[in-house]
Amino acid sequence: MDKIMECVPNFSEGHDKRKIEEIADVFRGKEGVKLLDYSGDADHNRSVITVVGEPEALKNAVIEAIGKAVELIDLTQHHGQHPRMGAVDVVPFIPVKNVTMEEAVALSKEVAKTVGERFGIPVYLYEKSASAIHRENLSAVRKGEFEGLADKMKQPEWTPDFGPSEPHPTAGAVAIGARTPLVAYNVNLGTNNLEIAVAISKKVRHTGGGLRFCKAMGIALEDRGVTQVSMNLTDYTQTAIYQAHELVRIEAQRYGVPVVGAEVIGLVPVEALVETAAYYLGLENFSVNQVLEARLME
Repeated sequence: MDKIMECVPNFSEGHDKRKIEEIADVFRGKEGVKLLDYSGDADHNRSVITVVGEPEALKNAVIEAIGKAVELIDLTQHHGQHPRMGAVDVVPFIPVKNVTMEEAVALSKEVAKTVGERFGIPVYLYEKSASAIHRENLSAVRKGEFEGLADKMKQPEWTPDFGPSEPHPTAGAVAIGARTPLVAYNVNLGTNNLEIAVAISKKVRHTGGGLRFCKAMGIALEDRGVTQVSMNLTDYTQTAIYQAHELVRIEAQRYGVPVVGAEVIGLVPVEALVETAAYYLGLENFSVNQVLEARLME
């Protein structure tokens, strides 16, 4: 592939493995497209797919996958810990190789226009593609979720960028845009008290005075009897994984709560892991250039 774009669509289904596989199948066996990773989380009731490809091929595959999700997912029957406003909740495009952010923005708008027209879903452009400043932040776009979408869309400032002016009855709305790479990193706490996880998330995230490139929320993992601080590190070069992890741990100590695990959702740049390994191992002047696999790919 001369040009490589990445897309990480989030689908509001984490329980039904058959539905998850049907959506993932859309990306399999297509020329110019490669399915890299996909996973479903039952507590979040959400699946994340990571796919790369040549821009045009990727665009067509993503549109097809959105159509499949609209066919399979009914948000009127959906319940989960993660906020959501659509069967396909968010579709970010990320430039990877020989592709500019401007091209990613243009591609996102092409997808948004087609999705609005073909599937009758309201589309909001967000991040680098946003049509207004108040639409850049995904959490602002998604506020009110599926249940509050009809009333929200009556407000002039929340008229969709594409598609109808009212929610799709079962698929809601979708946010589509272009952004830089992020790291989805979650830290699990040894308590079932959700209030503690929420309080910690408020301290960690940027809007609460925490880390500049961190978005965070508290979630209950009921099946496991623990809670979680779920984070998106929107610029891992400025807010590192180890910084987020350690700040959560420090705040958890105030409540006498231990950190009992952590996870990365989807794929993560090797540079982000190298920086974190260097911190915990106390390595001096260590860089990604000292990673064998990274040198082999040069």
